[in-house]
Amino acid sequence: MKTARRLEKLSPYFFVQLNQKIAALRAAGEDVISFAIGDPDMPTPSHVIETLCRASREPENHRYPESAGMPELRLAISAWYQRRFNVTLDPETEVLPLIGSREGIAHIALCFLDQGDFALVPDPGYPVYTSGTQIAGGRPYYIGLKEKYGFLPGLTNIRKQVLEKTRLLWINYPNNPTGAVAGIDYFSEVSRFAAENDILVCHDAPYTEIYYDDFRPVSYLQAAGARETGIEFHSLSKTYNMCGWRVGMAVGNADAIAALRLLKSNIDCGIPRAIQFMAIEALNSPQNIIDEHNAIYQRRRDIICEVLTNIGLQVVPPKAGLYIWAKVPEGYNSLDFTEDLLEQVGVAVTPGTVYGRNGEGYVRLSLTVADATLVKGLSRLSGWRNTRHLTPRR
Repeated sequence: MKTARRLEKLSPYFFVQLNQKIAALRAAGEDVISFAIGDPDMPTPSHVIETLCRASREPENHRYPESAGMPELRLAISAWYQRRFNVTLDPETEVLPLIGSREGIAHIALCFLDQGDFALVPDPGYPVYTSGTQIAGGRPYYIGLKEKYGFLPGLTNIRKQVLEKTRLLWINYPNNPTGAVAGIDYFSEVSRFAAENDILVCHDAPYTEIYYDDFRPVSYLQAAGARETGIEFHSLSKTYNMCGWRVGMAVGNADAIAALRLLKSNIDCGIPRAIQFMAIEALNSPQNIIDEHNAIYQRRRDIICEVLTNIGLQVVPPKAGLYIWAKVPEGYNSLDFTEDLLEQVGVAVTPGTVYGRNGEGYVRLSLTVADATLVKGLSRLSGWRNTRHLTPRR
């Protein structure tokens, strides 16, 4: 049986392989503690679950949903954006619910990339930006994110021949994996660049509600001209601990939303209606749960950074997001250090190279580790010893 050539360009998704490896180790009796995956350990709020239970008993919610989402959900999303970012959205034309934001991130490339077109992709960056581009027949053009520039992609040195064939630009702040943040000035610069080159900006923003130290992230749509140049992908997964329920949204430029809606209408039937009611409850109810969760994440951030610093990693505590981006000790590369941690102390982290070549020299740790497990994991990390020594130069 011959598979399509497009699959030849795709690599197995790292976190699927990692979960399989950890499961095999545990089955063999190894006690592995994982800091590798950003899957919130805290439950979905109880009042949101209660809404799901009620809605699931209604026979009308057992039928096919609409791929474009219920009007009530689109209205709730637009109202949330108004309250949170002071961004006014037309729920009919500028809001599209998604079966998790990853679905829309993968599908938008099919809407705008023809064979051979470029998408500008951050490196390091979320792997789906690349795989979605490749599935659509496009070519990822990687823009390095460097620590000395605050992990913000520079847009001034891209070759003219590339820009002429570029249709999409991916940005992601608060950033996964680096934890970097961006402000309105940078977003306005991106919007001007996109307008000058007829490029659609796709801002992946699932971490805007996880923030620390009195910092509060902004939306790309708050920048000048952003409504004309881009769309923003958001999610309820991290904000309300709803990863397993698969609810996200694309908002912004009406033409881009219409294109994605058309594609989805030919592919899926949308989010189950009972889960849509659940999402409406999450968006419309008091948001104090976010502050409660962030206090827990901030405490975890602080103690993880302290332990990593003590064992020789360089760490800058992030202002937002769920991840610690740490520079590995001298004498190690990303993969070597990851393997050494697993072998020495039974702790799993993510090597930075999973996110691109510019991730070399870093590892990513997630804050989504339950407190009891976190204490045990940090105790193990504290016991790690650097067994590698650089050979002195002659």
